[in-house]
Amino acid sequence: MGPSTHAADITDLLQRIALDIAALPDEGAVAEYIPALARVAPRQFGIAVATVDGAVHRAGDADRAFSIQSISKLFALALALQREGEALWQRVGREPSGTPFNSLVLLERERGIPRNPFVNAGALVITDVLCRRYLQPERAVLEFIHRLLGRVGVGIDADVARSERQHSDRNAAIAHFMRSFGNLGSEVSALLDAYCAQCAIAMSCAELAQAALFLAADGEQPSHGRVLAAADARRLNALMLTCGAYDAAGDFAFRIGLPTKTGVGGGILAVVPGRMTLCAWSPRLDATGNSIAAAAAIERFTAETGVSIFR
Repeated sequence: MGPSTHAADITDLLQRIALDIAALPDEGAVAEYIPALARVAPRQFGIAVATVDGAVHRAGDADRAFSIQSISKLFALALALQREGEALWQRVGREPSGTPFNSLVLLERERGIPRNPFVNAGALVITDVLCRRYLQPERAVLEFIHRLLGRVGVGIDADVARSERQHSDRNAAIAHFMRSFGNLGSEVSALLDAYCAQCAIAMSCAELAQAALFLAADGEQPSHGRVLAAADARRLNALMLTCGAYDAAGDFAFRIGLPTKTGVGGGILAVVPGRMTLCAWSPRLDATGNSIAAAAAIERFTAETGVSIFR
C-alpha cells in the first residue's frame, strides 16, 4: 500500500499534512446561504484515518464535531438500500448530473427522476423512502449511525437544522416539482423537516471515518457486522466516485483517485476499499461547494501513500 502505511507513519503523515494545511492562504468561503454555517470559524482543520483492523489516527481538529450536511446522504442511502433493495433504483438514477447539487434543470426533461442519490433531488427521494418506513426518518438515520459507531454520542445540531429549514426554498421547489411527477409521496413540509434535520447531524472526522468503515470492508462494519451486501457496498463506492463531489466528481476522481462524499459543512469522506476510510474537514468551500483544504489534504495523503482504486 505504499511506504507510509504503518501506524506510526500514518500518524506522522497526518500531523505533517495538518501543519502544511495551516500554512495555506485563506481561499474560499464558508456556506453563507445557511446562516448557522456562516458563523463557523473558517480556519479550522481536522483529519482522521480509520483502518479496517480498528485503528484510528488523528491530527488537528479531528475530534471536533461539525455539520456533516450532504455526507449524511450516504448513510441515508445505505439505510434505504437495506429496506428497499433494488426497487430503490426505479425512483432515482445512478448517473452524474454535471449540474450544481441544488439544480432543477434536469428534472423536467427526466420527468421527476433525479440523476443520482447525492444531488439534493435524489436525496429528497431517499428521504421520502425513509418517511414511508419511519415516523422520524432523521432519527432512523441518526440511530443507524449510532449502530455503526457502537455508541450514541452523535446528535443533530438543532440550530443548524432550524437555520437550514428556514432557508429551504430551493429544496421545497425541487420537492414540489418531483411530487408533481408522482415521484414523492410525502407532504413536502414534513419531508423537508426530516431532510434538514438529517443534514444537521454533527460528527467529527474520526467519527465519520469510523462510521463509514463498512464501505471499505465490503459492507461489513468491524464493530457491527453485516450492513450491506458486498455488491451493494461496492456500488455505493462507485456512486461516490462518480457523483459524490457534486459537479466536481470528475476532478476529484482525477486528483484523488478514491470514492468520496463531500458536504457544504466542509467535510470530505474518502474510502480506500479493503483498507481504510479517511475524513478531512475545513469550512472554507470552493465554487462547487467542496472544502478546499480538506480536498488538498486528502490529495496529499493519496499522493504520499500511493493509495488509489486505479492501481
